[in-house]
Amino acid sequence: MRWRSFVAVGDSFTEGMDDTYPDGSYRGWADLVATRLAAGAGPDFGYANLAIRGRLFPSVVAEQVPAALAMRPDLISFAAGGNDVLRRSFDPDTLVERFDQVVGRLRGTGADLLLFRFADVMARLPGQRLVAPRVQLLNRAVGEIADRHGAILVDLFADDTFLNPALWSADRLHLSAAGHRRVAGRVLDALGVGCDEEWLLVPPHPEPTPWLSARAADLRWAGRHLAPWIRRRLTGRSSGDFVTAKRPVLTPFTD
Repeated sequence: MRWRSFVAVGDSFTEGMDDTYPDGSYRGWADLVATRLAAGAGPDFGYANLAIRGRLFPSVVAEQVPAALAMRPDLISFAAGGNDVLRRSFDPDTLVERFDQVVGRLRGTGADLLLFRFADVMARLPGQRLVAPRVQLLNRAVGEIADRHGAILVDLFADDTFLNPALWSADRLHLSAAGHRRVAGRVLDALGVGCDEEWLLVPPHPEPTPWLSARAADLRWAGRHLAPWIRRRLTGRSSGDFVTAKRPVLTPFTD
């Protein structure tokens, strides 16, 4: 296996929300991928995960990209912009231009680079008319940028399995443990590395919910997840305030 080190860069998607270890910390697809790569590379394999929930694209670029470049890894994953499309201040032209520049910098080190077209999260969330076109624009741009710079594209949007609610957590925004396993499987497939077959197993689709029960669930979700998100937007706070990277240094990885 040709990779001796892997650095993951991004936000909650890469940090691993909402896939938890027994101690309550987050695992996620990047840890799963590191586990498989470490098994093939041996004890000297190094892994760092710089991702922090809630981070916007400019923060990811300013805080995490220089650190990733300094580590000079063989493999980097870069997934950012998902939080930006949810903001009223979203500027697609600026984000796409900067995305292309950052990818050029990361690929300029000679490292292999993983990029992602995001799965269709908006199928379960309000604001589809506003946000869904933004996600489609970002996904299209990422595909073009990956092709231009020779990055490895992991196309989650084309995987209809992610329409299954069982792959998403209770907040409807982050992946469940099953969702992260499937992302890990897709990443390893893109890298040409085999994965645990169960990671790609499709969970049963939940049974249809009666209309009244579904609306009651929507109200509970709005109170538990949507309202706090709105409060954070109004007060300028983030879920990642006071959170630090879970693996800030490139070190040997054992799960």
